[in-house]
Amino acid sequence: MTTKQDQDGSGANSDLDLTSGEVVEEELVEGAPVRRKGIYLLPNALTTASLFSGFYAIVSASNGMFDNAAIAIFVSMILDGLDGRVARMTNTQSKFGEEYDSLADMVAFGVAPGMVAFFWSLNNLDQFGWAITFIYVAGAALRLARFNTQIGSVDKKYFVGLPSPSAAAAVAGLVWFFHGFEPSAWLTLLTIIVVGGTGVLMVSNILYRSFKDLDLRGRVPFATILVVVLAFVVIAVDPGTVLFLIFLAYALSGPVRALVRKMRSGSTVDTGA
Repeated sequence: MTTKQDQDGSGANSDLDLTSGEVVEEELVEGAPVRRKGIYLLPNALTTASLFSGFYAIVSASNGMFDNAAIAIFVSMILDGLDGRVARMTNTQSKFGEEYDSLADMVAFGVAPGMVAFFWSLNNLDQFGWAITFIYVAGAALRLARFNTQIGSVDKKYFVGLPSPSAAAAVAGLVWFFHGFEPSAWLTLLTIIVVGGTGVLMVSNILYRSFKDLDLRGRVPFATILVVVLAFVVIAVDPGTVLFLIFLAYALSGPVRALVRKMRSGSTVDTGA
């Protein structure tokens, strides 16, 4: 006996076999629907590792180990990038994997960065501190929900709103870079701006480059690999600083590009008049 649990827009069903507790999914094989029992191990194991890293970040922050917490969030980013690619390379995509990945992302890039920033600095602000934290967490939840509903309906070259992994990286980079500094008013203000600002940017309609149009399989000049090596060296020298600046710049790139586009369109209208 099975019970229907989910159905995506393409008509693919995800059922639960009540006799065994197994997930049963319907897939199209050469145009014919085939029901398969169970889940794919490798991509879901990577998603579980990403989820664990996010959970570890929260535990580390609650114990005052803020550098470990920040690093754990970056580890989650790497694992999150791997699970989808591995699933596509091994042809092990599934509806279960998509839903599980989204829930893991909510913990790793929504709850974890917010709680790390809260334990590190914002908890000294009482109600205002947790309000700023909630803005970030709610922004991540809304961003992920909107992303799931827009799959296949938007230009792959752009993200609508700041991607949650990039927002998490900006917050984690901030904590990693400044975790050794003495608490101060300016640092608290910077934390409020970064945490609250990335939370708002996630639910904005500002476009961000996705870089999915980059051809990583094509041939490039030999000097390109030297640039890659140099980038790794720079990151290794001071990873907290470099990663914070990179993702802060990416978070700001969307509003800057939108402002430039608006100024250009305005000048075009004025010229035409």
